[in-house]
Amino acid sequence: MEPKMDEGALMDFLAREFPQVRDDFAIDRLDATGVRVRLRVADRHLRPGGTVSGPSMFALADVSLYLAILARLGPVALAVTTNCSIDFMRKPVSGVDLLCDCRLLKLGRLLAVGDALLFSEGQDQPVARAGLTYAIPPA
Repeated sequence: MEPKMDEGALMDFLAREFPQVRDDFAIDRLDATGVRVRLRVADRHLRPGGTVSGPSMFALADVSLYLAILARLGPVALAVTTNCSIDFMRKPVSGVDLLCDCRLLKLGRLLAVGDALLFSEGQDQPVARAGLTYAIPPA
């Protein structure tokens, strides 16, 4: 299924509906299977010790699935996270962006389920993995 929103439309939507985080994220890739989203890592995303914080990694996974859903459905601002399970596997590399490869596994009438792998840019091994479920508002 071809996306209903392209990268530009998704980023415009994010800027309009969530202006507080619009500068944190960028879409590197969007296709029929999913999306790759970049967290532009800044000092506010770091925890003591100079590594990216867990809440920042969660935000990247969450925003990535949200954008994958919007790409398929169109602008549905009230879709909400109902579940997330995240495994933190490695310390992210300091001083580089985080990337999230997100696949939409199921898109139903009421629920969407996705899988997210987070990587430090330039690294092959994931730093975290998340499984997320979103509730889709009735039409």
